[in-house]
Amino acid sequence: MSKMRFFALQELANRRPIPVDYPTEKLSDYYGAHVFDRKKMQEFLPREAYKAVINAIEKGIPFNREMADMIANGMKSWAKTFNVTHYTHWFQPLTEGTAEKHDGFIEFDDDGDVIERFSGKLLIQQEPDASSFPNGGIRNTFEARGYTAWDVSSPAFIVDKTLCIPTIFISYTGEALDYKTPLLKALAAVDKAATEVCKMFVPDVKRVYANLGWEQEYFLVDTALYNARPDLCITGRTLMGHSSPKDQQLDDHYFGSIPSRVTNFMKELEVECHKLGIPVKTRHNEAAPNQFELAPIFEDVNLANDHNQLVMDLMKRIATKHNFTVLLHEKPFKGVNGSGKHNNWSLCTDTGINLFSPTKTAEGNMLFLTFVVNVLMMVYKNQDLLRASIVSAGNSHRLGAAEAPPAILSIFLGGHLSHMLDEVAENLGDAKLTAEKKKALQLGISRIPAILLDNTDRNRTSPFAFTGNRFEFRAAGSSANCAASMIVINAAMAHQLNEFKAQIDALVNEGMEQEEALYKVLKETIIASKNIRFEGDGYSDEWKEEALNRGLTNICHVPEAIMKFNDPQSRSVLIGENIFNENELKCRIEVELEKYTKKVQIESRILGDLAINHIVPTAVIYQNRLLENLRGLRETFSPEEYEMLGADRRELVKEIQLHILEIKKLVYEMTEARKISNHLESEIKKAYSYQEMVSPYLEKIREHIDHLELEIDDEIWPLPKYRELLFTK
Repeated sequence: MSKMRFFALQELANRRPIPVDYPTEKLSDYYGAHVFDRKKMQEFLPREAYKAVINAIEKGIPFNREMADMIANGMKSWAKTFNVTHYTHWFQPLTEGTAEKHDGFIEFDDDGDVIERFSGKLLIQQEPDASSFPNGGIRNTFEARGYTAWDVSSPAFIVDKTLCIPTIFISYTGEALDYKTPLLKALAAVDKAATEVCKMFVPDVKRVYANLGWEQEYFLVDTALYNARPDLCITGRTLMGHSSPKDQQLDDHYFGSIPSRVTNFMKELEVECHKLGIPVKTRHNEAAPNQFELAPIFEDVNLANDHNQLVMDLMKRIATKHNFTVLLHEKPFKGVNGSGKHNNWSLCTDTGINLFSPTKTAEGNMLFLTFVVNVLMMVYKNQDLLRASIVSAGNSHRLGAAEAPPAILSIFLGGHLSHMLDEVAENLGDAKLTAEKKKALQLGISRIPAILLDNTDRNRTSPFAFTGNRFEFRAAGSSANCAASMIVINAAMAHQLNEFKAQIDALVNEGMEQEEALYKVLKETIIASKNIRFEGDGYSDEWKEEALNRGLTNICHVPEAIMKFNDPQSRSVLIGENIFNENELKCRIEVELEKYTKKVQIESRILGDLAINHIVPTAVIYQNRLLENLRGLRETFSPEEYEMLGADRRELVKEIQLHILEIKKLVYEMTEARKISNHLESEIKKAYSYQEMVSPYLEKIREHIDHLELEIDDEIWPLPKYRELLFTK
């Protein structure tokens, strides 16, 4: 192992930037070239087939088998211009990443001759092995059949020589086994609910679209160093490693220039993204050394999520060409900032209104306030559900730490807008509004754009922050599928808007004017949701105490947080809005618990292996050197001199031995705790046991190993150190 470390460093010293060639000088010449978008459809599809696809996308009108064959043939003809040989249904199972099974276009005709064929049936549906993916007990091993079905709203694309068709993934019995299926349901739910509320203000609104702009944070590590760290290779994070003398203290990485090797990696990544129609726009260093960020222009949530999944795959493949490995784990290195994936979420109407953006009119700003206030209430009611959507073994190392949004859910609006809401609630008294009061209220509401213009500061400690025309959910982890949080946010927003509208309708049915009913419910909602608003430091101990007094929850226990999916409020959202049925919800909980258990299990196994088979032997080797040195001192000097000169070495030998004994003891105890946990029957009991009985050993063992790293000769230490992993370019 020690040889691997130094071989890696030697290899690293010879690295040079890999040149990147742009297809043309104009981005517009190749942007979307590998996407079967509307322009390509018009070129390769008969007119009636093109119209059928557009009607399916925009109106949800299904098309027949004959039309499907025409679409498939046109899609194949386009793909053949790129010498594509295979096709795949590209889907998003309940794992980290995507899945695909490649099939060739090759078939035999009636005469036994080889032909290339792609039918409508193959385009619309395939049957992958459903038991091979996490399913929470929905599918048994002997019940392998599952279905992938084409998501018409997300365009097909080409990667290498394969035509990729975005699909949903469901069981033989029709239950969702992926992220995309419930996401599409959540988007449909928020569209319907938001449209109904919008019509109170703008009657001609027919649809509301949810948009997403993600920010992908990641680390880059040289491949040679990565391969010399088994813990990184297997778990995605370093399970040991003493902090570097310098890490991110001076923020010089964040503000510094991007290293040449990294720049070339980013250039090639951007080129490939643009070919696939992914509108990546921003690249920069992040807070920690060798940490970076990529961000696109916002898109429809479903398409943006597909693009993020594609980007994470592209990053891995392109990084390899540049002798890098991408780390998407939320906390690959202890003591420096972890990586998140900020989800910038907004709602827009088909008439061009951003519902989270103030306007120049009082009427428009009433619409803005209505939706902002409902977001407040949505987060307040569903704080546990939102947290459940983003907790994981990896993200647990970020949440609650003073480097990332806390596990306590709160919303930052900015002091001015928050004060404005309080003023609105105060002016919306219980008595009927007079014409003068209405005028005063409207004048106050008209000030919102000017207020927001001056309120440009942002609270980086807030997990859910208003940023001028959108809300930024900052707690999601870097490796996560964006759909996990987007399902919950959009479903919960739909549920809240439905309740809001029902309250207004009930008052109208009792004889109240709609405007008065709106004011009354708006006031009640502002007051009821006030506790979720927080403008201060979300990392402080004072906030933890205050949040407790406000009735806000702070759950850092991963299995406990996951189980909040099954709380009455969560069920009213997820089942009430028809996002999941009972079996699907149970499945999600089981899968999330299982993923947590397996990740901690793997971490404990590799840590035990490294500790006993690599670290302890290295410590013994160094200890023997010290003992040999002590023997030399005893032979060379008088007993009195030996006592004085050898004291520090004798103490070091003793200290190393104590660390060795403690490591061996803790590894044994961890192994026994793991055995007990593994024999527990239910996934919930297993997950709780791994959290409470196994996980604590990871940090205890690490502490002793990190002490040894400081004490043992650098020349024989087997693993690349933090200063090498974080500062070599």
